[in-house]
Amino acid sequence: MTRKIKVAIAGLGNCAAAIIQGLEYYKDAADDEKVPGLMHVRFGPYHVRDIEIVAAFEVNRLKIGKDVADAIWEPPNCVNKFADVPKTGVIVQPGPISDGVAPHMRESFYCYDESKVKPVDVAQVLKDTGAEILVNFLPVGSEDATKIYAQAALDAGVSFANGIPSFIVSDEEWAEKFTKAGIPAAGDDIKSQLGATILHRVLMQLMDDRGIAVDRTHQLNVGGNTDFENMKHEGRLTTKRISKTEAVTSVLPYEIPVRIGPSDYVPFLKDNKVCYINAEGRNFGDQKVIINLKLSVQDSPNSAGVMIDVIRALAIARDRGIAGPLYSMSAYAFKHPPKQIPDFIAKENVEKFINGELEA
Repeated sequence: MTRKIKVAIAGLGNCAAAIIQGLEYYKDAADDEKVPGLMHVRFGPYHVRDIEIVAAFEVNRLKIGKDVADAIWEPPNCVNKFADVPKTGVIVQPGPISDGVAPHMRESFYCYDESKVKPVDVAQVLKDTGAEILVNFLPVGSEDATKIYAQAALDAGVSFANGIPSFIVSDEEWAEKFTKAGIPAAGDDIKSQLGATILHRVLMQLMDDRGIAVDRTHQLNVGGNTDFENMKHEGRLTTKRISKTEAVTSVLPYEIPVRIGPSDYVPFLKDNKVCYINAEGRNFGDQKVIINLKLSVQDSPNSAGVMIDVIRALAIARDRGIAGPLYSMSAYAFKHPPKQIPDFIAKENVEKFINGELEA
C-alpha cells in the first residue's frame, strides 16, 4: 500500500475543479486500465486515489471558508460537472492577492476586501497540513503572486508544480533555489492533453519532418472562462505569448513569422475553448501548402490529467531524493520547461524516469 501524496492548490478555479473531480472519478480505476487523460492509472507506485488535497488558497470571498468540495462550484467557475465530490474536510483559506487579480477582474473573481480579510501565512499552512506539493493555478499574469507562493514552497520544503506561464522552474535563479533546497519542481505553464499548443507543435514537426518549408503560422484562441476574461488585457499576456510561441517554434530549426495567443473572450462559450491554427509552407517545386485546423475542447479537464501525472512524478522524485527541475516531466507536461524536448522523446523519458532509468 502506497502513502498519500498531500497536495495544496493555489487558485481553486476551473483547472483545480477538474483535478478534484478527476480524483473522485478515477479512484476505483484498475491499475492496468487505460483511461483518457492519464499516462497511467498507477504512475510508478502511485494510484490516482493516492493524491489527497490538504490545503487550498483563494482570493474569491465566495470560496473562502467553504469546504473544497463546495468551493469548486462557486462562481465564476464554469467547469463541466463529471463527478460528485464528497466533503473533504479541507477549508479554503484566503491567499495573498498581490498581482493575482487584475483591476478589471476584481468583480469577476469576487475578490475579498483586504481591509476585512487578512491572507494566511502560506508557508505555515503548508507546514501545518503536511503538504509536500503545491500546485500553482493562479491567473495568467500573476508574476509577483507566483513568486510569493514559490518562496513559500521553498520555506516549507514543498515541491512546486507551476501550471501558469510565470517562469519559475525554467528560470535559472529559481531553479537553483529549489536545487539547493533539495526540492524537486516541475513547470512552467501546463500543456493540455490535446490542446492548441501540442497540436500546433506536432503540425510544425510533421511539416518539417516531411520536408515542407514552413513560411509562417498563427494560432488564435477564444473561450468563455475567466482565463480568457483575464487575458483581455495585453499586459497580462507577456509571458503567455512567450510560453506558447517558444513551445511551437522550438521544434523548427529556423525562424518564421508567427503569432500565437488568445484573441477574444466570448462569455457564452464558458469553459469551451476554440482554437484556430493556420500554417503556410511550400513543398516540392515551391508549391503552396496551406493548412487550417479547428479544435474545440472543454478547456479545464484538458489539462487536469496532465497535472495529476505531474503530481505523482514529483512524489516519486521526492521519494528518490531528487532536487531541482524534473526535466523529462517538465518537457512532456509544460509549454515552457527548462529544456525543450520533442514531445514523443519526452514521453519516452518520462517512462524511463518512472522505471528509474533516468534521474530527472
